[in-house]
Parts: sequence; C-alpha cells; structure tokens
Amino acid sequence: MISTLLVANRGEIACRIFRTCADLGIRTVALHSDADEGALHTCVADTAVRLPGAAPAETYLRGDLIVKAALAAGADAVHPGYGFLSENADFARAVLDAGLVWIGPPPEAIEAMASKTRAKELMGIAPLDAAGLTKTDLPVLVKAAAGGGGRGMRVVRHLDELPGALETARAEAASAFGDGEVFVEPYIERGRHVEVQILADTHGTVWTLGTRDCSLQRRHQKVIEEAPAPGLPAALTEKLYAMAVRAARAVSYEGAGTVEFLVADGRAHFLEMNTRLQVEHPVTEAVFGLDLVAEQIRIAEGHALPLDPPTARGHAVEARLYAEDPARGFAPQTGTLHRLAVPGVRLDAGYGDGDTVGVHYDPMLAKAVAHAPTRAEAVRALAGALERAAVHGPVTNRDLLVRSLRHPEFTTARMDTGFYDRHLTTLTEPAPDPYAPLAAALADASDRTRSDSDSGTRSRFGGWRNVPSAPQVKRYELAGEETEASYRHTRTGLTADGVRVVRAEPTLVVLEVDGVERKFAIARYGDQVYVNTTPLTALPRFPDPRPDHAPGSLLAPMPGTVVRVAEGLTEGTEVQAGQPLIWLEAMKMQHLITAPTDGTLTTLPVAVGQQVEMGALLAVVENNRP
Repeated sequence: MISTLLVANRGEIACRIFRTCADLGIRTVALHSDADEGALHTCVADTAVRLPGAAPAETYLRGDLIVKAALAAGADAVHPGYGFLSENADFARAVLDAGLVWIGPPPEAIEAMASKTRAKELMGIAPLDAAGLTKTDLPVLVKAAAGGGGRGMRVVRHLDELPGALETARAEAASAFGDGEVFVEPYIERGRHVEVQILADTHGTVWTLGTRDCSLQRRHQKVIEEAPAPGLPAALTEKLYAMAVRAARAVSYEGAGTVEFLVADGRAHFLEMNTRLQVEHPVTEAVFGLDLVAEQIRIAEGHALPLDPPTARGHAVEARLYAEDPARGFAPQTGTLHRLAVPGVRLDAGYGDGDTVGVHYDPMLAKAVAHAPTRAEAVRALAGALERAAVHGPVTNRDLLVRSLRHPEFTTARMDTGFYDRHLTTLTEPAPDPYAPLAAALADASDRTRSDSDSGTRSRFGGWRNVPSAPQVKRYELAGEETEASYRHTRTGLTADGVRVVRAEPTLVVLEVDGVERKFAIARYGDQVYVNTTPLTALPRFPDPRPDHAPGSLLAPMPGTVVRVAEGLTEGTEVQAGQPLIWLEAMKMQHLITAPTDGTLTTLPVAVGQQVEMGALLAVVENNRP
C-alpha cells in the first residue's frame, strides 16, 4: 500500500491529486521551483521540496532531481500529473529503478505512444513528408512529437510559411517538453475533436469510459470540454471505443489514458494516445461517478477493476479559466489574483486569493465543471456560474467562456475546431455595464463619507453644500476608454441624474433604473475596481503626463523573454511589412513580433535572453513612405 506520494508537477493538477490522496489517507509531497515558492500546491501538500531555479527545463523537467526529492522526502510513489514528465519513459524507468511505485503506464507503453509519430506508425498511419509537400497537401499542421497542450503546433496554409513554422514549433516543443521533434499531418478545418477515456488494470481488463468533445480550442489548446460527446452516431461511437481498446492492448497499457480523434464527415481520424491523465478528466468523473486519480492509485497497487465500468449518468461540461486576453490574440496576462470564486460548480484551481500569476508557466488558473441530467442544463449551469464568478486580477477569458457556452453553435452542438476562427471577433466585443462607473463612484463616495465621519473630521453629509453646486466627478478607464461618473451629496444622501440611489455602501450599491432595482457588488484593490464582473481603473484627478512612443514603436504584448532576434537584424536594416523581427516567449508559448509596415528599423533596444515587461519597447520601424 502506498503511504506517501510525490506529484512531479505543479499547479491545478497537483492540488487535485493531493485532494484524492487526503481522502485515501496518503501523505503528500509537493515540488516547487523558486518561482513557485508559496504556490497553492505547496501549501496544500503535507511537505514540499525546492527545485532551485525558475524555468521548467531546470526544475519540473529535471527527472533526476525529482527522483532525489522523492527519496529525500520519504515518498514511496510518484504521480507525474499531466504534461511535463508524464509521458517520459526514461523518467518512469528512473522512478521504478529507485524502488518507487510509478502511478502510470509501463515505460514501454509510454515509449510506444508518447511520440505521436511512433503512435501513428503503430496504428498504421504515416505522417506527411515535410520536404515533399506541395500546394495540394495544404493546409497542414506542424505538430510536436512529444507533449501536448497546443505547444509546438502551427497551421501552414502557404508553402513559404513552412520553414518558419517548423523552426518555431521545434523551439516551442524543446522549451516545453525538452524534445524538439516535430512532424506534419493534414489539417482538417471543420472537424470535431473527440476522445475516449480508457482505464486499464494489470489483470487484462480495459474500460472505455465514454467519449468527450473538446472541439472549442484556441491555439490548438482545449478551452471547453464535455462528456459525452453530443450527437455521435452509435456506430461511430462503438468504432471509437474499438480503436481505443486496440491502441491500449497494442502496448499492454495500464492506468488512465486518452485516445484522441478528429471526427469529420462521419469518419474518425486517429490523432494520438495520451499516456496520462488529461486536463479534462473531471467531466468523465462527473458522468461516471468515479475518481480517476483514486483508480490510478489502486491500479498501481495491483487492484483489479471490475469486469464492467459504472453506468454513465447525465452530462458534464468543463471550462478552462485562463489569465489571458482573448481580444489581443490570447496574450498571457500576469499580476496578482486578488480573488477567485466560482459558485455552484466544481472548481479545480491552481491559484488562491492573493497569488501571483507569473510568466514561467501555463496561464490556466482553474477549471470549472458543471454536471446535470441533460446537456442543456449543464451548459446553462456552467455559464451562469462563470457569469457570477468573482475573478479579480489579471485579464481572463471568463467573458469569452460565458459567451461561448451561450453561442447558438455550441448550445445546439454544431461546433467544431474552427469555432473561434469564425466567431472570436464577435465573442470578444466589449460590452461593459454602463452603470458600473456610477456604482463605483457612489461606493467610493460612501466609503469616504463613512471614513471621515468615523474620524470626526467631517459631517455625515461628506461633500454636501447648503447651496447648489457642481456635481462631484470621478474618472475611470472602462474597456480601454476613459469615462466619467457624476453624483451629488444632498441632505438626503447621494444622488445621481437618471437613476434613484436606493443604497450606497462601500461594497454594495443599489440603483433603481427605469423602475427596476439593480445590485452592484463592489471590490477595490488600489486603483482597480470591480463592479460585479466589470473591471475599472480609477484615474487620478490630475494625471501625470505620459511619454508618447514614437510612431512605429513595437511594444511587448505581455511580459516575457526575448528568445530570438531575426538573423542580421540591426538598427538601420530595411524591413518589409509582416517580416518576422523578434520572438518573445511567455508561459511556454512563443509570440512573433513582426514589422507593422515597410520601413527602416531605427531602434532595437533588446537582445536575446533579455526579460521585458508588458508594454516595454522592443523596436521602432520608421515608415519610409512620404
């Protein structure tokens, strides 16, 4: 029996595994890099071991250090989580060679399936030859052979894009997984991403635990997942089950795994087998009433599965909450997460209130999961919970998730992997609450009045005057635009034009608008104000003059590290519109900075290896046109 388990991962998955271990009475050991000191997963574990450094390659990808940490902490088992080392056969062998229990499939099974190219060969599918591609083969997808999560993937629609896509995909894959191998496969534009969850014991039993649909993706990374996959014909579902079992038995699989497919025109195209737990496993757990982590541990301890799996019940939907800005190309965001609360649904979080979201790791904050008797009910419950959620801190994709869940293509299950390509612009159009600035101003005014009254420095009427005077005005930034809110102090309290102020307190404002009372919950963190779910920035009455950037300035869209500058690029170089100039890496993804116009590069203040903050000047391209 396992007594102490180390999780060779971080964040949300480590917290989720520790929760099951606590239920089973298993002691837990966390790992943390210097950047993760004090992170949530280290706080919920019984003990933690430091891995000196910050980058994944020098910490969470160092299998040798992790095995030493497990032994030093007295662990007798290692769970790899997902990503990082979960599909590394050498790491699995190192764990076993150290006399530790490995919570996962045999190294040989990992080796056979961890490389997507070898997995396709095992299933009788040959990848495309990159050197021999022609226009008729397009579009194609350049894909990392190792790892997952959308890293090391690039869609190529024109042959001249192929060399750059191969280079960037290799660099991303090497950074994220320590393996720069990539391959090329056909890119199916309007397919659905469907997968089958399997669970296999050491006694020859293989369960197929239904299907999942993971078609809503950005940058080839899943955003919303559900189980079961809606609308699949029974015959196609049975074919998917058969292929999944075939893949598992082909490598004598043990433990939890996922076989992924693209479904288009009634046909299933094998993608890969992930020899690990998936991010979206909670929807399967909800539908089947299982704890897949507990089942992984029992299988590793040698227990046999019953002959048949439990019966599926209802429908479950999961949404991944990311610290990113969908309106700016899903640029990762950093900063302090002041508050995270999603009511009424399961929340698997990797961050807690007050934690800092940094630049080193994936920007996923949490996963929210709703389960209900029907798909429509589950979708409605999840959308409602996210709409009411308190997510105070960096910009997130919360509004995008709510709108996606309520989009007609999703509610009627007509979505595919091109969903965001078609709808992102409309889904990210700003729709701020026009009464949010007034509510914020009234809450601030009531707080100031109360504070002054408590200190005895002013009457309870605050800024009230005995004669009519101009209204009080506060300025805010709302959805990128400056706006004003005005109100007055009167004998009866605070008033505002066009509404009736029913109640005004520091954390709650109630306004009557057109005969309907509306409630506004207020939260403040310095100059950041949240009115219900609307974020605002309070602006000073007398702002300091801000320096203007020269025309053609290229600014960092997020904090990150300059990992590459185009060869031969120096100040004075003539460039063309769209020409790649600088590659910035943030949260394990590379972001290309291109020339905005034909012109001359007049300023290049950055170099490879330099860390930059969001908004930092990367380069200036001066337009040569008169």
